Amino acid sequence: MQFMQSKTLHSSTAISVSELNRQARNLLERSFLTIQVEGELSNFVRPSSGHWYFTLKDDKAQVRCAMFRNRNQLIRPQPKNGDKVRVAAKVSLYEGRGDYQLICEHLQPAGSGSLQAAFDALKLKLQQAGLFANEHKKALPAHPRHVGIITSATGAAVHDILNVLKRRAPALQVTIYPTAVQGEGAADQICRALLLAEAHQSCDVLIIGRGGGSQEDLWSFNSEKVAHAVFDCQLPIISAVGHEVDVVITDFVADVRAPTPSAAAELISPDQQQLSVKLKQLEQRLFRQLKQTLRLSRNQLENLQSRLRHPTQHLKERAQQLDHLELRLITNIQKKLAAKRNQHALIENRLYNQKPEQLILQRREQIRSLHTRLNTCIQSDLQRTKLQLRSLMAQLHTVSPLATLERGYAIAKDDQGRVIHCASQCQVDDTISVQLHDGNLTCTINEVNSEETL
Repeated sequence: MQFMQSKTLHSSTAISVSELNRQARNLLERSFLTIQVEGELSNFVRPSSGHWYFTLKDDKAQVRCAMFRNRNQLIRPQPKNGDKVRVAAKVSLYEGRGDYQLICEHLQPAGSGSLQAAFDALKLKLQQAGLFANEHKKALPAHPRHVGIITSATGAAVHDILNVLKRRAPALQVTIYPTAVQGEGAADQICRALLLAEAHQSCDVLIIGRGGGSQEDLWSFNSEKVAHAVFDCQLPIISAVGHEVDVVITDFVADVRAPTPSAAAELISPDQQQLSVKLKQLEQRLFRQLKQTLRLSRNQLENLQSRLRHPTQHLKERAQQLDHLELRLITNIQKKLAAKRNQHALIENRLYNQKPEQLILQRREQIRSLHTRLNTCIQSDLQRTKLQLRSLMAQLHTVSPLATLERGYAIAKDDQGRVIHCASQCQVDDTISVQLHDGNLTCTINEVNSEETL
């Protein structure tokens, strides 16, 4: 291919693509101070690093945005696609792709009212006071024996918690500390219930919360006195207020936040019926190892960043590259796992379709062989038994009276069939029978001679 040119290009006047992007980024950052932009949020992505990447758009245009973890970690609730938001941001350029983007410093729902402003002010105040710090968080007991519930005794939340505990851990003891959860005086009742539960010293963990409602309904859990009561309590506390999208101050102060009261009950009750599929376990192990590797890489990056006197935009761009690579890697792993699952299902289907005729024929042949062996053993046992019977008959004949008669002896009996043992039992003219080995004789006694006459 040939290029037509009107004049010669000199290498000394050319700059690299990276230098072009760097100069463009510097120009944008110098030209714009922090600005506020309002639009619809879309393409929201949150990798394991905690950074947020999304797009702001209106009906005519869109712009890429990035919000790093140190800026987004206190924003509750987390925004979602379709939300209309307002951001305070600096205009910049991602040099790696040459993409123009906004680096967001703050994000809030568009058009937030006075309650939201009061919520944000109290959250900032308590955060600066250290009530949200992780070092104050207490770990939940691995095997709790007694749980306390601070909520309305007639609300749906307490029934949801009790139903979950009954299903998952029926032996777990439960104490309910009934309080009002909205309206005047509710905050004071919640504080008294916390003090009472701590004074009893019987519970291993507390659940504080209620069902869903409007921001006004949930405002008791945004009270500063309730926040300090939760922070001062020595028992581990789970905050379970409203639905998953509802966020209150107690969620930040408590040791653990649960999205719903039912989820809080599941957190403290081990499910003995839960079974882990082997493939799922392997997948979880793979993701844990991947996250551990990425976590170590991020820690190394943060350590290097902390050693710098003045962190630069270059480190943020490297973190952004790492997040994109992580998302690509996770996508590839998921595709490979899906392929393995399909292959496993195909093999199982082929195995299921195999017909066991050959195995049945082998078993029938074994039965025939065993039947033949059984007949042979029976015949052998019968022959051996016949020989034993003949031997016993010969032994019996040896001691039989008939054998004695064959040697010339006889048995004399009177006319009553009684055996005659001595001569004194007979008299002259008596009729007797004499049994020989081959017949009987009937005899008449002519003379009786006993031993006494001899």
